[in-house]
Amino acid sequence: MKDSRIYKVPTVLSIAGFDGSGGAGIQADTKTISALGCYAMNVLTALPVQNTQGVRQIYDIPTAAVRDQLAAIFDDIYPDSIKIGMVHSVALVRVISDFLRDYRGSIIFDPVMVSTSGHQLIQQDTIQACITELFPLANLITPNLDEVSVLVDEKVDTPAAMEEAGKKLLAMGCKAVLVKGGHLDRDVLTTLLLQKEADVRSYQSARIASKNTHGSGCTLSSALASFRAQGKSLEEAVPLSLDYVHAAILASKDLQIGQGNGPLNHFHNPQKLICHAMDR
Repeated sequence: MKDSRIYKVPTVLSIAGFDGSGGAGIQADTKTISALGCYAMNVLTALPVQNTQGVRQIYDIPTAAVRDQLAAIFDDIYPDSIKIGMVHSVALVRVISDFLRDYRGSIIFDPVMVSTSGHQLIQQDTIQACITELFPLANLITPNLDEVSVLVDEKVDTPAAMEEAGKKLLAMGCKAVLVKGGHLDRDVLTTLLLQKEADVRSYQSARIASKNTHGSGCTLSSALASFRAQGKSLEEAVPLSLDYVHAAILASKDLQIGQGNGPLNHFHNPQKLICHAMDR
């Protein structure tokens, strides 16, 4: 007998910038979401011209185009979860936050503010708009230590300082904060999950000697969105996502892709598209 069932798949929307070299931005998000068995969709917020050696230029996407992209996706495929990446203007912050005000699902916000070389990518007024408009909407924000330092206006470079900074970010209106420890100058890296009215959760991993870490923040945040789309709790999604990124970095350490910091191996252990049977 012919199978007459139809199937639902977990859907994840990436709202982020472009990376022509394929290692970060919506390209890394799409690879990650797909590798974890979910269906990926994109809304482009900016057109950075970059490769593994750095960002050369950033071209704006009109805010009306971002709004129209969001409307087109939501009219057709309502996302189970959303990852927000590069949002580099106040106008874009407002368009995105206004559109997502009544969204029913999980939002992971990776506040891309500082380049790998240490340059601040967005202006102070945009940072403030992210804090007031996007932080309260997000179920989790995932800043690295450079971004945390910008947000709390002080150097954060130890696990103790990470915890204090995380508490300050919660006080700014965040529901939960994952303070990433990849920039710690030590062999064992610490990442902290802080939530309101919950104990701090700490995760450790050994540093991998590799220059191929381009797009690791994008990859982590889209992995978190993917596991949330699958129905995992935040407490379940965080260690699964950290393990995925660690394995993807380990699987790429001997690859030569580009002349700078190469990408992760997103497809080191790809999963089939997850399909849940539904009644017609």
